Amino acid sequence: MTNMRIPRIPTLREINIREKRVFMRIDINVPIDPDKGEILDDRRIRVHSQTIKEIVEKYSPALVLGSHQGRPGEPDFITLERHAELLSKYTGYDIKFVNDVIGPTAREAIRKLKPGEILLLDNLRLVSEEVIEATPEKQSYTIFVRRLAPLFDAYVNDAFATAHRSQPSIVGFPLVLPSAAGPLFEKEIMALKRVVESFESPRIFVLGGTKVRDLLRVIENLVRNKMADRILTTGLLAQLFLVAKGIGLGKENMRFLEEKGILPLIPKARYVLLMGAPVETPIDFKVLIDGETRNVSIGEINGKIMDIGEQTTRIYSEFIKDAKIVVMRGPAGVIEDERFRNGTIKLLDAAYNSKAFVLIGGGHLSSMIDESKLNEHIHVSTGGNALLLFLSGETLPALKALELSAKMFLG
Repeated sequence: MTNMRIPRIPTLREINIREKRVFMRIDINVPIDPDKGEILDDRRIRVHSQTIKEIVEKYSPALVLGSHQGRPGEPDFITLERHAELLSKYTGYDIKFVNDVIGPTAREAIRKLKPGEILLLDNLRLVSEEVIEATPEKQSYTIFVRRLAPLFDAYVNDAFATAHRSQPSIVGFPLVLPSAAGPLFEKEIMALKRVVESFESPRIFVLGGTKVRDLLRVIENLVRNKMADRILTTGLLAQLFLVAKGIGLGKENMRFLEEKGILPLIPKARYVLLMGAPVETPIDFKVLIDGETRNVSIGEINGKIMDIGEQTTRIYSEFIKDAKIVVMRGPAGVIEDERFRNGTIKLLDAAYNSKAFVLIGGGHLSSMIDESKLNEHIHVSTGGNALLLFLSGETLPALKALELSAKMFLG
């Protein structure tokens, strides 16, 4: 179908972790209230808790968990003590916590850990090496890896959301320890394989949100690999393509696109259209005029664009209902305002009710999901940025490292 390649990734079925000492990279990096330092959304912690529980019940390893939280200097850069409490609550296990990462206190806690016990290290980015990007080979020589690796029998990566990073805890350990993808990581890979390697059609991509430059690269790659039958655009991406087609959006929206640095992307958008990209753009929008919402057709736009319009929502929903593969990334409107969530909710409803395999690409879109409507045909990715980079044709460092590890330790 495409030259996009998913390498062979070893799984837990291929390495021995039964009653072994295992370091597992997870991603419980969650939104934090900048004023109170409290966790605002613990969905990632809940999701990881399920697989941690499964691994301990099935293999009884001495399991050491590692995650980052925020970036140094940012308000969300905090200790993981509260994360450990929530992991204990959701797993039903007593998760030990150590306020250290590679120092003597952490190493002693790791050595003392017995099979069936779980330990969470503190925020991995307390170690300065963890914010530096480098090749797997270089990361395998960091003090981070050299201090901890001798204490473990195996390494597991269950943090697909960090797969686009090339940091020691993600790409260094696989080169020095037998390694595998964890259950969550494996589910993400299976979902990507379904999208990339299947011959099912029609294939619909619904792309929106604010990462316009990244989304243009995704569209280029989709066209190059003949992966999309239709690309339904929303948000700032849709506005960019409308301007590229010569359609006026009014002074207020043009000024906003200029402020966001999107107008210089117009030539690129035109080039993508000339490549034959099957891009669909909205025919109407919900706009805000003097504090009031109106539904207006393109060509007669006044006020600020806030969501896709009613007709566009109906047309896009029909495309989704008839599809066999649907990939959704980014909300259709300004979902922070309840008045402009309708487009996003209706498109998600179309996805829930379709018979297609649906991959929902993390990020802000995930916050709008009605979990009661999810079924076995829908995969909600935890890795918004990793997914974007993969779909734009980039090699994900975490996949490369696990592939190298398989060659080194599994033959």
